[in-house]
Order: sequence, then C-alpha cells, then structure tokens
Amino acid sequence: MLDMRRMQILRAVVSSGSVTAAARHLGYTPSAVSQQMAALEKEAGTPLLERTGRGVRPTDAGLLLADCATTIGRHVAQAETALADLRAGRTGRISVRYFATAGARLVAPALARLRCEHPGVQAELRLTDPDDPLPEVKAGRTDAALVVRRHDAPPVDGIRFVHVLDDRYRAVLPRAHPLAARPTLRLTDLAEEPLVGSELPGPCLDAVLDACGAAGFTPDFVVDSGDYATAQGFVAAGVGVALVPEMGLLAPSASDGHPELAVREVRDPEPVRSIWAAVRATAPEGPVLRGFLGALRGVASQAQAGGADPA
Repeated sequence: MLDMRRMQILRAVVSSGSVTAAARHLGYTPSAVSQQMAALEKEAGTPLLERTGRGVRPTDAGLLLADCATTIGRHVAQAETALADLRAGRTGRISVRYFATAGARLVAPALARLRCEHPGVQAELRLTDPDDPLPEVKAGRTDAALVVRRHDAPPVDGIRFVHVLDDRYRAVLPRAHPLAARPTLRLTDLAEEPLVGSELPGPCLDAVLDACGAAGFTPDFVVDSGDYATAQGFVAAGVGVALVPEMGLLAPSASDGHPELAVREVRDPEPVRSIWAAVRATAPEGPVLRGFLGALRGVASQAQAGGADPA
C-alpha cells in the first residue's frame, strides 16, 4: 500500500525540482527525503524520479503519484474544514419528533433560534401523534423527541430526559358562563360541569384525571373531541367547559382567537402536563443537539414568563 505521507514528500520534490530544496521546505534533511523516496519507489514497484544534473525530474509514475498527492491533499484540507465546521456547529443535521401542540409553540421557535446561531444546520422534523417516539430515539433513528411524562416517572433504559416545560391547564368556558365572572377557579368548581374532552388516552389525559381525582371527583365528559381546537369550538357553542393546556389555547388568551370564550386559571390543584426532550443516553451532545436543547429551554422560559393572560 502506498504511504500517503511519502506521496506528499514526493509532491514537494517534484514541485521544487530537487531533493535538497524539498528538504529545506519541509524541514527535513536531504538524506531523510531520499530515504522516503526510496521507500516509496519500493512500494510503487517502479522508479519515480530520475537525476538531471543537480536536480531531479519525475518519471511518468512519479508525475502520476505527485498529481494524486495534490488531489489527496486538497481533499484532506476540505475534510479538515468540514470537520471544523461540524465541531463548531456551523454545519450538521438534527432530527426531531414532536407532538402537535409542541410543534408550533416549542419546536418552530426553537428551530428559528438554532438557525440564527447555526445557519448551516439541516433539520428533519416529524409529527409523532399518536405513535410513541421513544423507540426511534433509543435506536438512534432520531436525535430528540418531545414527550409528556410525569416528573416521578420511572427511568427508561437508554433514554435521557431533559425537562423543557410544565404546561399548566386552564379552564375554558363560554363567555356568558357564571364561572367566567371569577378571575380564578378552584378545580372543584368544575366538578358538576359537563366537560368537553380534549385529550386522547395517554399522559396528557392522565394529568387531567389525576388532578380531578386529587380534587375528589371524576370528570363528566360529555364530548370526546380529541384535540384542543375542536374542544374550544364545542365550548364556544355552549356544549360544556374544557380543561386545556396553555400551549393548546387558540391564542395566548383564548378570547383573542374566539370571542365567545373565557380562559381562567385553575387552582387546588392545578392540572399540569410536563414536557420533556428525550435523547439517547449514549449520544454525544454536540453543538447542534446542545444548541437545540438550549433553544427549547429558552423558548419555554419565555413562554412561562409571558404566561396566558386571563380574558
């Protein structure tokens, strides 16, 4: 096999026209350069240089290898530049799986922040509802997934969870509902109310059921809408009231997007769903993944600081 380092020395000899000049440029002794050329000729199985007075000139084989060495050197330089860009986060890629409400409120603004700092990054985004994205994370088919899970949930082998946001539920009522006159509601205030279901079975619905159970009642769902926008439409039509997380509201204040609605805080207890980013436990946290997770937390912090203003 040809030694790439010796081929670069050959290129220097051919470029300079002599062993002595190449040695001077490379910081070697002429004897060391001659030894390397002899070893390369042995590897090539044919003469690479011929003497011409005080200098040398390449044979056809020597010229061929010198040209190849030039091409190799250019590719190595390109590889080093690309690797430096990747290490610095100037280039790269990230794949993210997310559920519907996390897409618009978390993933989209986080990706915008990431691209400001790392404009060369490519992102592959995919909606996971209703599939469980954790197997994809564990298998390395995706870099991160947004999931809902309890703070005290048991660990998952091969997965590391990064807390992003605690998404508080709000009571959404018809504007003319008597409870809409109160700035804050106790969860028990909704115990006798017909509830419009907005959650599919899973951790989000569990957050509502757990809070209602802690308040001492089982919610009476009169409609299972399956999504937050549809639920708020049923509320506006007077079918019932709903518990909707802040990220699922039609606007920061639901009345901004639906004048027939009123949004009120709920206490004692306050239903909350916790949102986490799941990443592979053994995955190196390079600048792109680290930047995306930081952007997610930044967006979440800003959202929590703004909150949802009661209408």
